[in-house]
Amino acid sequence: MTTSPARTPRVAICGRPNVGKSTLFNRLAGKRIALVADEPGVTRDRKEAWGELAGVKVQLIDTAGLEEAPPDTLPGRMRASTGTAVDEADLVLFVFDARAGLLPEDRHFAAWLRRAGKPVIVVANKAEGRGGSNAALEAYELGLGEPVAVSAEHNEGVSDLIDRIIEALPETDEVEDEDGERPMHLAIVGRPNAGKSTLMNRLLGEQRVITGPEPGLTRDAIAAELTDSAGRRYRLFDTAGLRRRARVEAGLEKLSTSSTIEALKFADTVVLAIDAHEGLHDQDFTIARLIEREGRACVIALTKWDLVEDRDRTRRAILERMEHSLSQMKGITLVPLSGETGEGVKKLLPAVREADRIWNTRVTTSALNRWFEGALERFPPPLVEGRRLKLRYITQVKARPPSFAVFGTRAELTPDSYQRYLVNSLRERFGLEGTPIRLALRGTKNPYADE
Repeated sequence: MTTSPARTPRVAICGRPNVGKSTLFNRLAGKRIALVADEPGVTRDRKEAWGELAGVKVQLIDTAGLEEAPPDTLPGRMRASTGTAVDEADLVLFVFDARAGLLPEDRHFAAWLRRAGKPVIVVANKAEGRGGSNAALEAYELGLGEPVAVSAEHNEGVSDLIDRIIEALPETDEVEDEDGERPMHLAIVGRPNAGKSTLMNRLLGEQRVITGPEPGLTRDAIAAELTDSAGRRYRLFDTAGLRRRARVEAGLEKLSTSSTIEALKFADTVVLAIDAHEGLHDQDFTIARLIEREGRACVIALTKWDLVEDRDRTRRAILERMEHSLSQMKGITLVPLSGETGEGVKKLLPAVREADRIWNTRVTTSALNRWFEGALERFPPPLVEGRRLKLRYITQVKARPPSFAVFGTRAELTPDSYQRYLVNSLRERFGLEGTPIRLALRGTKNPYADE
């Protein structure tokens, strides 16, 4: 599996923590993508987005704040991730805080960028008003050319920056149009420290997302492109771990949770990462029910499989609990794997494609009604208020997920137990294992009832 080749110029935004890199990233992208909060160190991973600057398509890369630290520490791993973004970039925007002025750290990293040999534009952010513009002139001493004074928050000077970006971009061939096939949007979700980022890195074949033993490293939904060996394209989203609502602290963690749920809403298929070594937690089921509520296709990745000793027993126990507690997604696929060692990872994307195929299933009305007649004969609808329900026909109203409408006299009074019977029978007859199924019941009014 390989990542898709870049077709557009890549513009990396870097600088020390809390200088407004993510605010500038969102401004250039034209929408809120990266988390923004008034505290340093919010961004920990590279975040990418397409942007169109004066008609020129670019790939924008938001990076973690630059800090000098040993490689095995979290700041050190963040620094390495930023270094990779700079290596892959065609142009670097080096951002500093004009209100604070140039600090020793700014000078240190400016020297690092000079050694990297990349084209650099120095951006003096938070330069509101005349005072900020004067402070920006201090950046001439960095030896990286004329600085651009902006206020990303207030959209001041951004048009001038865009002009400079267009001038500085290397000559490129005209970007080809996309091939027309939209990549599958695949979100990886789960509790904190369930191995989501390690799995994403393994799928991509590179250290794209920062990982480590500390729980909650990923704070934002991180996107990356992937093309598998069969040429199928994916847009992967690694997300922040979802904890129980009572344990979500105010501020930044709420933003992270919101970002994860937003990624879930825009996904086609979801990989729910469950730590097989720790076993199932109630929060795993809460997340699974959230996926079902959003109507997404789902595959369960049993992560950290290399740490599991009694594999048969562990798998049976998880399957039994899933069948009992998640009946609305009966037959869901489980893929045991290890993002750390790579064991079982090759089975994940085929399972994802199959889940997506089922999620997109459409059944003809004639086939549905042949099944429907048989289902009604096997177990006739129950009496409600002393009267038999008359369910007449069924049709599929949409796919993604498969959604059906049943019509009949007083159909809206059909008990939940009989609805579950119909859904389970539908799932079994038409091979809809593991996908959410929607069933709406529509009563037909008797035109003579009021006469």
